[in-house]
Amino acid sequence: MEDQEVKGRKVAIDIEKANIFGLRIMVISGIIFLVPFFIIWGGKYNFRELFGAFSDWGITFILAIVGIVVHELIHGLTWACFAKNGWKSISFGVWWKMLTPYCHCNEPMRIPYYMIAAMMPCIVLGVIPTFIALFIGSLHLLALGIFFIASGSGDIWMTWLLTKENPKSMVLDHPSEAGFYIID
Repeated sequence: MEDQEVKGRKVAIDIEKANIFGLRIMVISGIIFLVPFFIIWGGKYNFRELFGAFSDWGITFILAIVGIVVHELIHGLTWACFAKNGWKSISFGVWWKMLTPYCHCNEPMRIPYYMIAAMMPCIVLGVIPTFIALFIGSLHLLALGIFFIASGSGDIWMTWLLTKENPKSMVLDHPSEAGFYIID
C-alpha cells in the first residue's frame, strides 16, 4: 500500500531516534527499578545468589531473543481482537536493514484500540515481569522486564503521539514504516 492510496495524515517516527529514545527508556527504567531492587534484596543474598551463575544469564539472553518474537505476536493477537477481519488483517515480517521484526495490521481501527495493542507487549513482557521481579527478588526477571520496557519504546512513542489525536478518529498502521495514518 503506497502513501497516496491512503486518504489520511501520515505520522511516522524516525527509527534511529526511536532507538536513542529506547536507550533513554532503558536507563530510566534501570534506575527506577534497580535502586529499589537492591534496597529490598541487596542485603538478603550474597553476590553469587543475587546475580546467579553465568549459565543463568545465557538462559535470560535466550528468553530475550524469544521474547522479541513474542512481543510481535502479542501485537498481532491484540490487533486481531479489535480488527473486523481478525487474523486475516495481521501480517508479520522483518525490516532486514534494521534487523527489526514487525507486526502489521492492514485494517483501520479506532485510536484507543490501536493504543491498547501498541502498549500490550510492553505491559505483558515489561511492566508486569518487572514488578513481579521486585516482589520475588529475581534479577534475571528484572533484567528481562527492563529490556522489554525499552523494547517497547517505539510503541510508547507512537502511543504518546496518538494521545494528541481525536480518539474518535480511525488509525491505520503504516505498512512499511514505524508509524500510522490518521483517518478523520
